[in-house]
Amino acid sequence: MVGMNPIDLNEVLATFDAAWSPRIVTRVNDYDIRLARFDGEHVWHVHTDTDEFFLVLDGEIEIGVRDPDERVVTLSRGQVFVVPKGTFHKPSSKTGASVLLVEPAGTLSVGDAHDEVPEHVDVTTGHLV
Repeated sequence: MVGMNPIDLNEVLATFDAAWSPRIVTRVNDYDIRLARFDGEHVWHVHTDTDEFFLVLDGEIEIGVRDPDERVVTLSRGQVFVVPKGTFHKPSSKTGASVLLVEPAGTLSVGDAHDEVPEHVDVTTGHLV
């Protein structure tokens, strides 16, 4: 994982196809750099003490946010968005997408509070590459 060699994100993405099951590709200080595939809907959730950074590498995603009114943020390839800590949000993708996420190490994929988690969502702090 953390080393003195380049990491090819496309090679990492080629190693898995499971949606909503993030892979930790490296760490920067106390933060995980994660890759995830988005397909369908995640779950409404909140990270009480941390922001969540999204960078779309391929495809398009939507992030429902409640801040305080409910709205949808649409991101396409090359766009970034930060969900502020304490904001309920629900990522989704109608067409499938590859996304780079930045979160403190150990952050649970379904946050500190969440709706009922569907079977297709992996409840994890990320899987090491």
